[in-house]
This record gives sequence, structure tokens and C-alpha cells, in this order.
Amino acid sequence: MRGLTGRTALVTGASRGIGRAIATRLAAEGVMVIAHYGTDGSGAAAVVEEVESAGGTAVAVRAQLGVDGDVETLFAGVRVALAGRPLDILVNNAAAAPAGPLGVTTRAEFDHLFAVNVRAPYFIVEHALPLLRDGGRIITVSSVATRMANPAQTSFAMTKAAVETMSRTLANQTGTRGITVNAVAPGATRTPDNSAVFDDVPDLAERIAGMTALDRLGGPADVADVVAFLASDGARWITGQVIDASGGLFLGPRP
Repeated sequence: MRGLTGRTALVTGASRGIGRAIATRLAAEGVMVIAHYGTDGSGAAAVVEEVESAGGTAVAVRAQLGVDGDVETLFAGVRVALAGRPLDILVNNAAAAPAGPLGVTTRAEFDHLFAVNVRAPYFIVEHALPLLRDGGRIITVSSVATRMANPAQTSFAMTKAAVETMSRTLANQTGTRGITVNAVAPGATRTPDNSAVFDDVPDLAERIAGMTALDRLGGPADVADVVAFLASDGARWITGQVIDASGGLFLGPRP
């Protein structure tokens, strides 16, 4: 990928799933990756080991998001990892999972969703901007839940709509520095953590594939490739956009 060698990236939620794929994909392009994790220390260590085994550089940094002092803790570790270098790429990937539909989600679950999925990315960006070089990249992982009416994900979809709006507004604010700001919206994506759901629910994978233009479930690499492109020089003229990375989930009736 043109223009990534020697750059630095912070990827939140990098210990598993899509975040892990993003971290290893960027590292494969020569990016020094700061792999944030909240509780999965063994997963983060495995990411670092995978990157280093392939000849790359990665550092794991722990900070539990959604609690007081979360972003300050994160950036204390980030500054140590950067060792005076600028930050080139910020990927806001960490997120709390859907808590349930209206009438089921508790106030505490609702507040936790917004603390992790909205408040944390907002203040992560605030802390990252002084470290981010001109011409840098901010990429936030959203969800196709923002364009699909799924009652089971109402509060979750609200959080992702918020970060999409944040991305558009920030793009206008940071453009004079050449910093692009975009969001990537995955659809149904099979990961090691959620594969049991697809395996345990009869025909679930087939039904979702039947609603997807490209006729299959997504994988973490499908999303990571889009993020890597947006982080590259080739995406220098793309900003303030939400890039659908769902394979065309629920575009309409299939022929």
C-alpha cells in the first residue's frame, strides 16, 4: 500500500476480531502499530507476537474504555510507545456490543454503550489531534446498523450514527491540516469471537448471505483492507465519508 511504510498507528480494540485484522494489516504495510486493548491481554500479546513474527513492530497498550480517566490512561501509554514520534493514523475500532431492543436495554447498559462507543472515540480524537501529523488519518469503525431498521440494535445504531456525524464534522475541521476523517461501516462479519452465533443458529449465515449482494458473510480482512486503503496516500482526496464495507448487505430484493 503506497505511503504507509514507517508510519505509526493507534488501533483501539486491537486484541481480536476486526481490530486485530486492522492492526496486523497495517503492520504488514510497514506501520508501527500501537494495539490498544481493554481486558484481553493475551489477545493483545498474540497480536504483537504475530506482527513481530512477520517482521513488523507493535506495542500493546491497555486502557479500559467507558470509565473515568480512560482516555488519559490510554494516551499515557501511547506517548510512551511513540517515544517522541508523531502519530500518523488513528483507528477508532473499540466498541461495546448491542445491548438489546427498546424496553430491554437498561439505563446502565445504555449509558455504557454511549460511554464506550461515543464518548471514548470523541475524546480519543481530542487527545490524538495534537500528536497527529498534518496529512494524517482518522478512521472510525461504524456499522450498517445506521442504515437498517433493526429493533434489536436501536441503542447500538444510535451510537454508530453519532460517530458518523462526528466524522463528517471533524473532516471539515481538520481539512486545513490535510487530515482526512472517514468512517467504515461493516455488515455481518464472522470473527473467531462470534462464529458460534453463526454456527448455532440454523441457516443464519445462509440467510444473511442471501440478503448480501456479494452472496457471503464478511470476514475481518474484508474490513481491514478498506481501512488500510483509507489510511494510504491513495485515499488522500476522500474525507467526511462513510464507506460501506458490508458486501452490499440489504440493498434490496435479490434477483
